[in-house]
Amino acid sequence: MSLTAQHAEIQQQLQALKAEMSALDLWSALPPSAEALASTMPFMYDTLEFHQWLQWVLVPRLSALIDARGPLPGNCHTHALGEHEFARLAPRDCSRLLAVLQRLDHALNTGAASQH
Repeated sequence: MSLTAQHAEIQQQLQALKAEMSALDLWSALPPSAEALASTMPFMYDTLEFHQWLQWVLVPRLSALIDARGPLPGNCHTHALGEHEFARLAPRDCSRLLAVLQRLDHALNTGAASQH
């Protein structure tokens, strides 16, 4: 996959991620505090919920890389963490959200591998 094609695919998955999170009422208009976003823990798990990390960290960072036409990360495994974290949201059906994360992981992981 060319970098341009990968950028387009990732952008499409980010739009789908926002749509699914919005449908589940997980997309917020209010950002977390600066202190919460300053965490150095993986996924900022000590200060943010996973869906907050997706919205306020992953989406902006990937969007910035796409806008800059920069290389994208190639070792992404958000789906596995999403399965664990979104199990707590029952009875909400997060299956479509998890499918988006799986497609996002696949596009990042296979796209980067084919660029070498």
